[in-house]
Amino acid sequence: MTTLSNQTPLKSAVAPRPQPPGHGASQARRELRAGYGFLVPWLIGFFGLTLGPMVMSLYLSFTKYNIFTPPRWVGLDNYIRMFTADPVFVKSVKVTLGYVVVGTPLKLAAALGVALLLNYFTRGSGFFRSAFYAPSLIGASVSIAIVWRAMFGTDGPVDSALTVFGLDLGGWVGNVDLAVPMMICLTIWQFGAPMVIFLAGLQGIPAELYEAAEVDGAGAWAKFRQVTLPMLSSVIFFNLLLETIHAFQVFGSAFIISNGSGSPGGMLNFMTLYMYKRGFADSQMGYAAAIAWVVLIFVAIVAALLFRSSKAWVHYAGESR
Repeated sequence: MTTLSNQTPLKSAVAPRPQPPGHGASQARRELRAGYGFLVPWLIGFFGLTLGPMVMSLYLSFTKYNIFTPPRWVGLDNYIRMFTADPVFVKSVKVTLGYVVVGTPLKLAAALGVALLLNYFTRGSGFFRSAFYAPSLIGASVSIAIVWRAMFGTDGPVDSALTVFGLDLGGWVGNVDLAVPMMICLTIWQFGAPMVIFLAGLQGIPAELYEAAEVDGAGAWAKFRQVTLPMLSSVIFFNLLLETIHAFQVFGSAFIISNGSGSPGGMLNFMTLYMYKRGFADSQMGYAAAIAWVVLIFVAIVAALLFRSSKAWVHYAGESR
C-alpha cells in the first residue's frame, strides 16, 4: 500500500484563471478614478467656496474696490494706510488682542474647574453636563446678545444686584471701562464646549497615577499639579488653540450689543466688526479684504507661537522626554 508521503501532491482542482498582462495596473487605475469621483463634490466645494473666494479676497486686498466700480490696483496702499493712517483700526487691534489675552484663559479656567467638579461628583453629572453645555449650543446668537445687553444695561439685573452692595455703575453697555469686561463675561459663560473636552480628558487619566501619588504622600493640589495638568496638557493645548482662534472671530454679539457701531468709545469695535463696517457700511471692499487678511495673519502668528511653545509644556502619552 502506497503511503501518502510517497504520493505526488495533487494539484488544485480549480486552477486560478490567468490574468491578462497589465490587469493589476488597470484595476489600480479604476480604483483611483473611483476615489477621485467620490472626491469631486468636496473638491467643487473647496475650490468654489473656499479657495476661490480666498484668492479673490487676496487680490481685492491690493485694490481700491467699492462694489459699484471695477477694482483698481493700488498695491500695498491698503496695508500701509491700515497701520499708519487709520487710528480706528489700530485701536480695534488693541481691543481684540486684549479680549483674546484675557477672555480665553478665563474661559478655559472656568471650563476646567467645572470639568473637575463633574469628574469628582458623579451623581447627576449627566444633567449638569447638559446644562453647562447648553450656552455653547446657542452660541453668539442674536437673542443671547439682546438678552445680554438688557442684563448689563442701565437698571438691568446685573446693575441692580451690584447696587445692593453699594456699586452704582450706571450700566455696563455704555461704560467705556466695562464694555470689554461685559463681553469677556459672555465668552466665559459659554464655556460648555471646552468643558466637555476637558471632562473627556480627565476621564482618560489612569487612576493608578493618582494612587501612586497618594502613596507618595501627595495632597490634592500636588496631584492636580503633578498628575492632572501634565496628563491633560495636550487637551489644554487643543482647547487653547481652538478658543484663541474663536476669540479672534468675535462679531455677532459685539455687533448686536453695540448696534453695529462698536460703541462705547470704540471699545467693542473688534477687528471683525471694523472689517464689516468698512466693507458693507462704507463700501470699501478692498480695504475690508486687507483687514481680513491681517486678521488671518494675526491668527496664524498666534497659532505658530502656541505650537512652538507646546514643545516645552505639552506631554503626550507614551512620549519620552
